[in-house]
Amino acid sequence: MSTWPCETPTTAAVMAARWVRSAAVDDALGRHWLANPDPRGRSAGAGNASSVYAGAAGVVLFFLEAAAATGDQTYQDDALAGARRLAATWREQRDPTFYHGRAGMLFAMAETGWATGDEEVHEAARAAADGLVRDVRRFDDGVGWTGDPALRGDGGIVLALLHASGLLGVSAYEEVAVEAGGRIAALAVPGHRFGGKACPDLPVDAVTPGFLSGTAGTAFLLARLHGVTRDARFLAAARRGADFVRTVSVVTDRCARVPHHLPQGRRLHYLGFCSGAAGVARMFHELHRVTGDPGDLDWVERLAHGIVQSGLPEHAPPGHWDVACLCCGTAGLLELFTGLYAATGREPYLAFARTLAADLIGRAAGDEEDGFRWYQAYRRLRPEEFTADTGYMVGAAGIGTALLHLAATEDAARDAASAAAGGVAQGGPRRLILLPDNPFPAIPVPAAVLRGGDA
Repeated sequence: MSTWPCETPTTAAVMAARWVRSAAVDDALGRHWLANPDPRGRSAGAGNASSVYAGAAGVVLFFLEAAAATGDQTYQDDALAGARRLAATWREQRDPTFYHGRAGMLFAMAETGWATGDEEVHEAARAAADGLVRDVRRFDDGVGWTGDPALRGDGGIVLALLHASGLLGVSAYEEVAVEAGGRIAALAVPGHRFGGKACPDLPVDAVTPGFLSGTAGTAFLLARLHGVTRDARFLAAARRGADFVRTVSVVTDRCARVPHHLPQGRRLHYLGFCSGAAGVARMFHELHRVTGDPGDLDWVERLAHGIVQSGLPEHAPPGHWDVACLCCGTAGLLELFTGLYAATGREPYLAFARTLAADLIGRAAGDEEDGFRWYQAYRRLRPEEFTADTGYMVGAAGIGTALLHLAATEDAARDAASAAAGGVAQGGPRRLILLPDNPFPAIPVPAAVLRGGDA
């Protein structure tokens, strides 16, 4: 019997897919999706029409998840139509990065080729990866693409090439990724300074310890490279980044909170993926995954506990305003707690994930005919601007994906527990499509559940 009062995570995700489908635009090259198809509906305007962050590449990933979760072949058809357009247009994209450019298009095409067996998309993914390898630039201190070590820059490209190396079976992609990582590892502290056009809302000298644009994300990358290569220089650099994050964080009781930027924003503590605790926890979890150091797991727990103790979802602290999306909102927290349960089997993590999911479902706008969308104040400094988007990191595609990940994790845990008790499982666990900066299990079955014991 379902514990959900109305819509379940899966049915809510299906409703989100209905709204995203209403945004589809077909042309001779394939399919893309409007940012907001509602009459007079406003979008955040947060990215280009092909990107993982807010465009077609992210929507393709959502439809692949929906197909796997529901068995509905038409969702795979949606994904394939979008991926074929990516295959036809990736060369036009000048931005090489993961969230906003070609590396993200590569990721979506590689996953689509793997899921569907489509040769056209598979070959386009290889061509896009080859293009990133050709476009690598030589700097005075090594190689890279943008010069920015953060996940929004070269760090994200490195992760995409590592993923492509495994999924497409080309070792040269890993070799270039490792070489580019060597330049990042040589930084004294793998942090990042905003400047110029990078983030006009912050001072030019602001240092960011967070995930997408700052130290924690770069340290995550270096920990991942250590796991791939066992090269001690990557671990040493990751530790320098993690030590910086520890030093600037606020620790009280069993909670840890990370400042948004320094020195000006020392008292502003985001909770979300991009610049807050949910992203920083990924870095410490990756360090624990590749080293087994219990001190890293302790920091994961402190950051998670800080989120639980913040008052969410009933009360929103300053670092978590009226925002639902994966990037800086509730869906990003849902991904964290779903992943933590899949990694540890600890029931409180799953319980809080369910609480967050219920809040997201309750906040959805729409109906049976039109589907679900989430209106939100995407930009913290412009709380009067309420927008809704179809995209992955900013809107319904990503929220729907987070809900499907929770549903898959619940199903896998239930089936594994039933099998361990001598019962009959209803079906095997499925592989989740996780972005390459997600450290949690793609097969979301906690080891403790498989053993039939407590976490």
